[in-house]
Amino acid sequence: MFGPKITTVFKSRWHALFWASSVLLTAYCSVPAENEQSDAEQVAALVAAANQHQKTPEHHANPWAKASP
Repeated sequence: MFGPKITTVFKSRWHALFWASSVLLTAYCSVPAENEQSDAEQVAALVAAANQHQKTPEHHANPWAKASP
């Protein structure tokens, strides 16, 4: 598939240790922390906070409508 061939990886002890440490480092970096929010949850929280601070207009006015004299 991708990466080095398995026979090349285990040709020497150092290659095998480097390969194993890269696998462990990839796993460590890809698993989120227990209390970490996902990107979708962070966006939802920011949108909810922004909506709380916005004032909704009482009457909607069409900006393209001609003003009545």
